[in-house]
Amino acid sequence: MGDKLSQWQTARGGTTPGRAKDQVVTSARTESTLVSKPVRVEIDGSAGSADRGTGPLRLDPAKSIRVRGAREHNLKGVDVDIPRDKLVVITGLSGSGKSSLAFDTIFAEGQRKYMESLSAYARQFLDQLKKPDVEDIQGLPPTIAIEQRSSGHNPRSTVATSTEIYDYLRLLFARVGQPTCWHPTKVRKDGAVIERCGRPISATPASQIVEAVIALADPAGTRMTVLAPVVRQKKGFHRDVMEELQKAGWSRIRVNGQIKDLREVLKDSGDNPLGLGRYEKHDLDAVIDRIVLKPGDADGRQRLAESIEAALKLAAGTVIISTEVDSGKGYDRVYSDKHACAEHPECSLSELEPRIFSFNSPFGACPSCDGIGSKMELDELLVMPNEELSFKGGAIAAYAKNMAVRAWFSRGLKKFARAMSFGYDDPVKELSADQRRMLLHGTNAEDAARHKFKFKGVIPELTEWWSSTQNETVKEFLGQFMSQTPCPSCHGDRLRVESLAVLIGTNGVVPAEAVAERTLHGLTPDKHRVNIADYSKLNIAEAVRIIDGLKLTKEQASIAEPIIKEVRARLGFLASVGLEYLSLDRKTATLSGGEAQRIRLATQVGSGLVGACYVLDEPTIGLHQRDNDRLIGTLRHLTDIGNTVLVVEHDEDMIRAADHCVDLGPGAGVHGGEVVAQGSPAQIAADDDSLTG
Repeated sequence: MGDKLSQWQTARGGTTPGRAKDQVVTSARTESTLVSKPVRVEIDGSAGSADRGTGPLRLDPAKSIRVRGAREHNLKGVDVDIPRDKLVVITGLSGSGKSSLAFDTIFAEGQRKYMESLSAYARQFLDQLKKPDVEDIQGLPPTIAIEQRSSGHNPRSTVATSTEIYDYLRLLFARVGQPTCWHPTKVRKDGAVIERCGRPISATPASQIVEAVIALADPAGTRMTVLAPVVRQKKGFHRDVMEELQKAGWSRIRVNGQIKDLREVLKDSGDNPLGLGRYEKHDLDAVIDRIVLKPGDADGRQRLAESIEAALKLAAGTVIISTEVDSGKGYDRVYSDKHACAEHPECSLSELEPRIFSFNSPFGACPSCDGIGSKMELDELLVMPNEELSFKGGAIAAYAKNMAVRAWFSRGLKKFARAMSFGYDDPVKELSADQRRMLLHGTNAEDAARHKFKFKGVIPELTEWWSSTQNETVKEFLGQFMSQTPCPSCHGDRLRVESLAVLIGTNGVVPAEAVAERTLHGLTPDKHRVNIADYSKLNIAEAVRIIDGLKLTKEQASIAEPIIKEVRARLGFLASVGLEYLSLDRKTATLSGGEAQRIRLATQVGSGLVGACYVLDEPTIGLHQRDNDRLIGTLRHLTDIGNTVLVVEHDEDMIRAADHCVDLGPGAGVHGGEVVAQGSPAQIAADDDSLTG
């Protein structure tokens, strides 16, 4: 190899080593492929017309990507034709210009041409892309780069969401899932739910809704508003909806929690009489009736029943009962004649929709952590790391940002020490457990009565400071005293309990770890039932086993068949690129560059695009030989359905599996940037001038 490289380096600008003087590598502009060594190459059954000494190789221009004068980075006016709809490997020494040709020239020009195809209006929102240093590229299809890089730091992105598997799972559970009642039946003293009702939720007749609402009435009378939800979390101005309600005889409407008179609103002839944000989501509820309900009031009962019937009819089976609380604000309870527990009608679902299984939607996300699954909270051990210190000596590390901050918070600590009869100079380890609790978390009503002293608490004070400040320096300072902990409400499952209570039966056995985590919510420990969070915890192999064994009725099976087909296909694509060990809920931010690249590859295979040009960066890195073969099969599938695949690669198996190879070199950096050889793997291997061969 060293002899070959030295021959090339001593022959710069002269004749190519090992060739006759009349066989000089040329960079003339032609409409055919130019290669460094005249060979005969079969592409799509058509042969190049060149033999040794007869001139450069010619390929069909209609079936190739023709690059002319590529000078990006260290490329030296490269002219190359790459066959389309084939697996093409670009190889050569590290630094020889492989990525410069594949990514910085071919892919970059493909992206730029796509941007130019957009309208002038769309382009004004996008950054201007610089044209790569190339004279011309013809026959270039739409390009998609799949590079080795991390998938970003979005905490909401998982393997399932990035491959669209989660979208199909949401649809599956919305169509064939069995909702169960989530009403707590056993609760520990600390408030943790041990057991829930678990009864299947089914349609609830209006009479049961009436009984449930009457049970809410106070003997002194309870003010209630019966509402029909006509718009739920939809964008727009909704003037047409309000006009329809007015024609139907309704006079009031509740808009995002505020009751308005329809006649007054519609006096404005504009498209947006409510002054709503066009791109914001809004709730509109028709006000059916406002009554004061007392137990045993027969007239009130009849009026309530008629109002609920009207609301159910207007809102397609859903009614909202807003009861006024002491603060004057309303507390909403949603009832449905479609999905509600017979014993606990307040546990009702308006409709099983895919969005209630989404942790990116307010309809499905856990309200405590907003669907993240974890919370950043102040850590006691970080806030007060050294209990040998006193208040005066700086025991509360989070108060030591600067002298002004320390002086401000020291006032409260001195008052606390006096109230507790504790020395300001004494080590905080001498505080009793009760005093330590009050110091960190504040006094409750009983503590305040006993000590005649109120103290907010160190952690509540710091939390309030964190929430209220816009100063990034302060947030960065307080961030060092915080740690990420699983959300205590959803236990890391990200969803509301009503979403987790929707189950599907399976003949397969759900792993014990997933069942144990489900029981933290008080849900059923049945290992032959699975919810969407359970399924997301499975790895690829387990997920295939569970979804193949779902217990469905004949009607459910016909509904679920196309959905299951898509899920199974995407699971198969992940397995085909060697990722069957990943769990579906694995955060993409924790994946290696190679894993992230193969996930993007699996996503592209699942999309079924045809006529595209995929550019990959060394996808075999880190793969076992068995997985390497499976990856090659996946890339073959892309070319078989009509795509071009360009792979920057050093792996011998990948090179030998290619339809066509482009070998760049002869050296690295300034000594590279030229096409040394081009053709089939066998021709590259037979070429004396190719270091790869």
